[in-house]
Amino acid sequence: MPFDPDQHHLHRGPLDNEEILSGQFWGELRVFLAVAKSFNRAAEVLNTSQPTVSRQVKRLQDILGAKLFMSTRHGIELTVKGHSLAQALTALDHSLFNLTNGLRTEPQQAEGVVRLSITDGLNTFFLTPAIPSFGQKHPGIQLHLKSLINLVSLRENQTDVMIGFSPPDGTDVTYRHLGRLHFVPVAAKSYIQRHGIPTRENLSQHFFLQSEFYAAKTTQWSEWNHILQAGRVAHLCDNSMAYGMLVKAGLGICLLGSYTILEPDAVPLDLGVKVSLPLYAVALTERLSVRPVAIVFDWLHEIFGPPNPWFRPECRLDPPTTRFDAGIRQLFNL
Repeated sequence: MPFDPDQHHLHRGPLDNEEILSGQFWGELRVFLAVAKSFNRAAEVLNTSQPTVSRQVKRLQDILGAKLFMSTRHGIELTVKGHSLAQALTALDHSLFNLTNGLRTEPQQAEGVVRLSITDGLNTFFLTPAIPSFGQKHPGIQLHLKSLINLVSLRENQTDVMIGFSPPDGTDVTYRHLGRLHFVPVAAKSYIQRHGIPTRENLSQHFFLQSEFYAAKTTQWSEWNHILQAGRVAHLCDNSMAYGMLVKAGLGICLLGSYTILEPDAVPLDLGVKVSLPLYAVALTERLSVRPVAIVFDWLHEIFGPPNPWFRPECRLDPPTTRFDAGIRQLFNL
C-alpha cells in the first residue's frame, strides 16, 4: 500500500467534506415531487398553500435553469427533464423512507411498520382474515396494506414486501416461491337461468366479462382468451372486486380464483380452461434484516404456500375445509 492508513488526512470520506453537493434546495425538491405526483393535491399533501407551492417550484426551476412543467391542451404536464427528475426523486424518496423507518427500531425488535403490496382479491379473502391471529402474536407490527400498482416491480410499488407472479430480477431483491393461484371460468346461477349452461359447443351464444389483467398476450391466458373470442364480451373491468360483483350480478362468464366457488351463487364451468400462476413473496434484501419485515415475509408462506389447499400445485374444486377458508366463508355468509 503506497499510503499509510494512519495518515487520516489522506483517507477521508464524504462526511469529512463540509460541502453539500446538492445545493440549498432539498425542500423545493420535496415540493416538486408532490406536484409531480398530483398537481391538484400537492398543497394538501404538504399541508401548505397553493401559492407557496407555486413559489417553491418556480424557485427550483430558476436555480436549475430548467423548465420542469409545461402547459398543454390536456393541462399541466412534466417536461422531459421534469419527468427524469421526478423519477429520480421517487427512488430517493423510497430509499429515505426505508432508511428512516429502519432507524425507528432496532433490527431485532418485532416492532414497526411493514408495507405489503398485494392484489385486492388475495388481500380480501386470505390476508385480512389472518391479521387478527397475526396481531396477537406480533402486536408491535403495523401492516400497511397496499394495492399493487405494478404487477412485476417491487420498487415501482414502493413497498417492503409484495405478492408477485414472477421471480424478480436484481441482486437487491429476495424472493420465495409460495404456491399457485388457480383460475376457473365461473358464471352465476342467475346467468345460467337466463342463458343456459355454457359449453364449448355453444359459446357463441354467451357473454363474457374481460379484464386487462387477462388480456396480456402471454401463454398463461391463451386458453381463456381463445374461448372469449368464440362469444361476446359484454363488459370489461380492471378492478378485481368490481369484476367479481359483475359476475354475481349475472352479467356474464368470468375467470376467477378457484376459491370463489365457495360463493353459493357461483357455478364453475367445464370449458377446458386451466390457468395457474405461481405466487412469490418478494422483498428488498436490505429490509429483510429488519425483523418485522422478515416476520411478515415468512408469514406469507404460511398463508399462500402449500399449507393452504387453495394454493397447492393441483387445482381442486373440493378442498377440505381449513382455517384458511374462514375469511371466505364469512364474506359469503356460509
